[in-house]
Amino acid sequence: MINFRLIRHLWLFLAVAEEQHFGRAAKRLGMSQPPLTEQIQVLEQALKVKLFDRGRRGAQLTPVGQAILPAVRKFAAQMEQLELAVREAASGQSGTLTIGAIATAMVEVLPPVLERLRAAQPNVTISVREIDSAEAVPALEAGDVDLALARLQGELGASISSMPLARDRLAVALPASHPLAASKRVRLASLADEPFVMFARRVSPDYFDSIIAACKAHGFSPRILHDVRTVSAQVAFVSCGQGIALVPSMLRKLAPENVVLLPLVEDVDVVTIAAAWSTRSTNPMVTGALEALTESRRSERQQSKRARRAHAN
Repeated sequence: MINFRLIRHLWLFLAVAEEQHFGRAAKRLGMSQPPLTEQIQVLEQALKVKLFDRGRRGAQLTPVGQAILPAVRKFAAQMEQLELAVREAASGQSGTLTIGAIATAMVEVLPPVLERLRAAQPNVTISVREIDSAEAVPALEAGDVDLALARLQGELGASISSMPLARDRLAVALPASHPLAASKRVRLASLADEPFVMFARRVSPDYFDSIIAACKAHGFSPRILHDVRTVSAQVAFVSCGQGIALVPSMLRKLAPENVVLLPLVEDVDVVTIAAAWSTRSTNPMVTGALEALTESRRSERQQSKRARRAHAN
């Protein structure tokens, strides 16, 4: 049986924890402060723990309060999703699909897929949230997202399936003033002594490891000066003179004037975007999304072939 009183108390706890002040939390909740204070005390008595230290500076979480805060936040997010699903079902919506995507995928992959999905299933509510590549598998396993579009490759787990959507060759991003900037192509080995701006391993372990392996295969381990969360940030750091970077060649169109992207002599392919989903998912909308992704890929390949033929003629 659902304990609605406990749910309300947890909402109140979350408000106070985020505001770090009973007065501000009460204002946010649209209630007066004394009842809020009383309800938090009731929660503390029920749990037999102290959740807040009250003082002149407001309300600070105790170690116990800090320990339960992440779980309460997750619970609150799940309750919001449940509330949304109930409202949509009542209004005639037939289902929801939550897609987690890295920023690059939002620009390059998602728009045509969303267009196809909405045309094929207009009564489906589609929610898109930005994630890091490292968050993709945990989010899928937890059921926080139904489909993930991220830099993923290799074995992802017994319950996770994946499908590569885009591959690209590595290029080197150099300051325009760099001695190698006038080259047509650059050998990996010639970068051995350079300071690197790398895509952080914590964000995409497989992507990071594939680049490190490519460097080691050509006789060196890169000297990493900075690690950043996005490939566009790599280019930005190069623009600021903070080193060089190995990035997908597709970023050439985003490079500022003081950065050049040059092809490598060696062909080093990387998966730039893959789709991943949980085989344990019971959401029927995932199948429709994968079909839309497959059809979008097929359409892009056909357009690319036609463009090459037209160029050849």
